[in-house]
Amino acid sequence: MKKKFKYLSPVVLWAVVIFCFSALSQTKTVEVYWQDFVLKKTAHVVEYGILAMLLYRFYINSGKSKKRSIAYSLILTVLYAATDEIHQSYVPGREPRVRDVFFDTLGASLTLYWINKVLPKAGDRVKYYARKLELI
Repeated sequence: MKKKFKYLSPVVLWAVVIFCFSALSQTKTVEVYWQDFVLKKTAHVVEYGILAMLLYRFYINSGKSKKRSIAYSLILTVLYAATDEIHQSYVPGREPRVRDVFFDTLGASLTLYWINKVLPKAGDRVKYYARKLELI
């Protein structure tokens, strides 16, 4: 039980962080549209990549196989992204967008691809940090 809490609590905490950011009214970060777009979509990719990594860490350390850990992490991240867009429909100045779910899914997919395909071939220093993060 203590072990599950250790790996699940960062997932819940990060989901709360995403929820809180989604509850804020939307403002322009910069005046130029394409720069604003790039900045916000990059934030989507990063924040959902982190969520996918934390979910993967939870599942892999809960005894699930690598394949199941990746699948469960991707499915839950996409479901959370979709529900987050529904949440945004109730926030003044925000509106749900399917394209945001696409960018969230892209972030999760790239992160899980990196964990599955790139990390095993990485150098010793990267693997050292991956072990510290308990990803491998």
